[in-house]
Amino acid sequence: MGVFPAFGAWINQNSQQPLEEDPKSSEHVESKSASEMDNGPAKMKKYYDEDEWERQDKLWTAAEKKHPWKDAPPKVKVTTKKGICHMHIELTLGLPPDGVFELFTNPHNGPNTEPLLKSKSRKVLKDDGPRQIAKVKKAVAWNFSGRSIAIPISLIVDENRRDLTAKYKKEKMMFMKVFEGSYKVEPVYVDSVRLCKNKKPKSVDEYKKCSGGQGKIASKVTMDQYFQPYPPFNLPPFSWFIRDITIKNTKSVLERLQSWSFSIRNPGVIMSTNKHGKTEVSPKQ
Repeated sequence: MGVFPAFGAWINQNSQQPLEEDPKSSEHVESKSASEMDNGPAKMKKYYDEDEWERQDKLWTAAEKKHPWKDAPPKVKVTTKKGICHMHIELTLGLPPDGVFELFTNPHNGPNTEPLLKSKSRKVLKDDGPRQIAKVKKAVAWNFSGRSIAIPISLIVDENRRDLTAKYKKEKMMFMKVFEGSYKVEPVYVDSVRLCKNKKPKSVDEYKKCSGGQGKIASKVTMDQYFQPYPPFNLPPFSWFIRDITIKNTKSVLERLQSWSFSIRNPGVIMSTNKHGKTEVSPKQ
């Protein structure tokens, strides 16, 4: 799987332990052809119920015609401690968790985030059931004095498709001494109050039972990202510039992801943000 292609390399959380890289797996992968090394998530075993996913898709599409869902604006909190900047992000998406995780990890399914982010290559280092570790190379667009410059970044990504969690650490990235993080996707039983009465479901099966199979499931995404520039870019005014542009790019990708989820719930319609920051809805061409 890719590293959050929909969000890019910007949205993740600090991993307290270094990501594992299996030497034997790495050597084995390096000996393969380029096509074998770039085997994306489409070849991974699926750990979700396809019938349930299809049922949720129909529920969301039908509900949008009567009571359109509106994603709440992402919550982004930024703090700095001992020179390391921490972004804590929470957002909800009107799509089931497995679908959201698929958007994050599959570069062929996510929204078009270029020119902010461009995928270059991906090599699987370890494939162990629902868990996969990969080396991912991307190019992130930064604006310097009105010019867009592609900054290369290499990450080691550890994803678990069953738990819907992921973490990563930078292997190489220009300007950044620290760049690492993680995220998780959790279910939100949006119709539980209306359909389950006084019962608060604790699992998908409980929710399906108490809602009579008519309850929609949304997703809550929680992310934390830590970054620190190398000297002298960790000092003002360089540090201010890098901090501001990282936060700005993060918010831009979050907005694109929510627009993409709207388009999935509303086939034939596209939501976008114009140059003035206003949301526009238009039919697909």
